[in-house]
Amino acid sequence: MKTSKLLTILPLTALAMLASCSGGEKQETVEVVEKPQVRVETVHTQAVDQIQEFTATVEANITNNIAPQMAGIRIKKVFVEVGDHVRQGQKLAEMDNANLVQAKIQLDNLEVEFNRVDELYKIGGASKSDWDARKTSLDVARTSYDNLVENTQLVSPINGIVTARNYDSGDVYASTPVYVVEQIQPAKLIVNVSEGYFTRIKKGDDVDVRLDVYGDEIFKGKIHLIHPTIDASTRTFPIEIRIANTNERIRPGMFARVTMNFGTFNHVVIPDQAIVKQTGSGERFVYAYENGKAVFHLVELGRRMGNRYEVISGINDGAQVLVTGHNRVNNGMEVEIVK
Repeated sequence: MKTSKLLTILPLTALAMLASCSGGEKQETVEVVEKPQVRVETVHTQAVDQIQEFTATVEANITNNIAPQMAGIRIKKVFVEVGDHVRQGQKLAEMDNANLVQAKIQLDNLEVEFNRVDELYKIGGASKSDWDARKTSLDVARTSYDNLVENTQLVSPINGIVTARNYDSGDVYASTPVYVVEQIQPAKLIVNVSEGYFTRIKKGDDVDVRLDVYGDEIFKGKIHLIHPTIDASTRTFPIEIRIANTNERIRPGMFARVTMNFGTFNHVVIPDQAIVKQTGSGERFVYAYENGKAVFHLVELGRRMGNRYEVISGINDGAQVLVTGHNRVNNGMEVEIVK
């Protein structure tokens, strides 16, 4: 009886001892966090030409809308066509002269009347007020006649090219100009420039002009006029550029790209791989490697030069910027540099 009790107790004691040994000591697990691996490039300050490109549409240097002073006059004959070159003073169209004939008859009659009164006035046979009235009527009629003469023959006030003819022979003039004559030697461009360049731009400065229709061919132009005020809404000011255009290859309406050099600034230049666009805005930033961490820097970019960008502000000379690994880091995160 005692022997069977002892056999029962021994397994239970062994089991308790095993349980005591297995649960008496707790195991600790250490988690090792791997740092994101990045590549960096040291950036430096260098001289950067301040070259800016602007777009514009070619315009004629002078545009003349040619028409008689009064509506309702019949156009007797037109002499030139669209595309014709005309000289200053050249006759373009002749208007109906019926009104001119009537005005000439009236002018001749008034001259006869005035001469008669003038003779009487000299010998005391007419009053000064009568003489003055006749003289005024004659002057008004002469002015009216001269205006009709001028409007009976439409002439070009400039050397140029005809760019529009809106009537045919026999039409009655209404309100649209009979002809449009434009001077395209020289041609001109109006460009709106940011106010930051106001003190750096001078009349007579040379500019390069490219026209889309002629590819990369460069035409030389000069700044002819600088407007003296800044537009408060756009913070720009207009300048006028003239191009000699002696061969008339440049025509009004062509799309132009104007390149201007505003001097040289010393700015940091960084590779384009370092630049990240901030989500939800147009701002750009870079990560710089500082004391083992990736540090966020908002930057203002200038011109692009191949695969590099000018940085106007936001990063200093000698900084190490991340060129890979941006998508795996956050501001202040520890990183590991790899070659």
